[in-house]
Amino acid sequence: MKKPEGLRRLLLATALKDQPEKLQLYIDRGGITCRRGRNLAFQYGYTLNVVVEGYTGEVNALMVPVLAWVAEQQPDLLDKPPYKPFEFESELLDANSADVSINIELTENVLVDRVGKSEWSARHLDEPIIADAFPDVCGVSLVAGMIDSATTSTP
Repeated sequence: MKKPEGLRRLLLATALKDQPEKLQLYIDRGGITCRRGRNLAFQYGYTLNVVVEGYTGEVNALMVPVLAWVAEQQPDLLDKPPYKPFEFESELLDANSADVSINIELTENVLVDRVGKSEWSARHLDEPIIADAFPDVCGVSLVAGMIDSATTSTP
């Protein structure tokens, strides 16, 4: 599964760049969807649980990058009722810190190709590209700008 690592890179480049040790990712309730057909294509479906322990930053500094990432990596979550692209819980530890848990329902499509008589290769298919929902906010492309800067930097 590839999507969790992309979100990890984004959060470590934005909200958690000074506190990378606070981030943990878990994959919960995973499953495979597959139908008989001409090829062996399938879909991973799972809940990505993003846990940030002892978060001391502004909550919007955490939520906005996650929302931007969802807009690019799982855009269907923004298009279907009840229009809740993810859910979260928080335990307020004190006046300045909280443990935050974010749950995102994700899918990843995989196409399996035959290579030779007894070999195969699997490749993850990209999500369809959808126009940026936040074009030129404050002179930047909010979604593309966050995603691009996070994927090119190495925390």
